[in-house]
Amino acid sequence: MTITQTVDIPASRRITIDVPREVPVGKAVLTFTPVSQAECPLCAKYRDPITGELRFNAKTIAAIQEGRAMMRGEIPAKWYNSLEEMLVDLDADD
Repeated sequence: MTITQTVDIPASRRITIDVPREVPVGKAVLTFTPVSQAECPLCAKYRDPITGELRFNAKTIAAIQEGRAMMRGEIPAKWYNSLEEMLVDLDADD
């Protein structure tokens, strides 16, 4: 079985991999092959032309920071019983 997925390697050079359930438990080989920016024009327009890092809008940055704060235990995680409940909360933040 071979699964190919394109990922962005951040400046920290650290990535977390969630392995799909269909991959059997045991040893596996991970291979990293650089991909030129020309192969991903959609991603390229969201990259900083100087650093090459992905750029996000203010709302996305705030969501990332909130998620990281939840993972560190600084703020309680949010739980929802339905998609509708989550969307109401999401709209309330605006």
